Amino acid sequence: MNRIAALIVMLIPGFLAAFGIKLMRDMVFGRLQQPFSHLWLQFLAGLILFFAGLGFVAGFILHRDRKRNKVQDRFKQK
Repeated sequence: MNRIAALIVMLIPGFLAAFGIKLMRDMVFGRLQQPFSHLWLQFLAGLILFFAGLGFVAGFILHRDRKRNKVQDRFKQK
């Protein structure tokens, strides 16, 4: 049960990052999505979603590798 919960926790930020990429791609092609009034606002929201999702996944992987002592010396906590 714990592994399923961890998988769900990892999939949600992944989906948010993918949706952020979709919003940025739509802005490049000039397709305005419904909740946004301007293309630059849509791009900014997509960029924020992408970096938030990517940062969460990267932080999770770094935390897991620190617990297993599989990181370089510069990433180890002092």
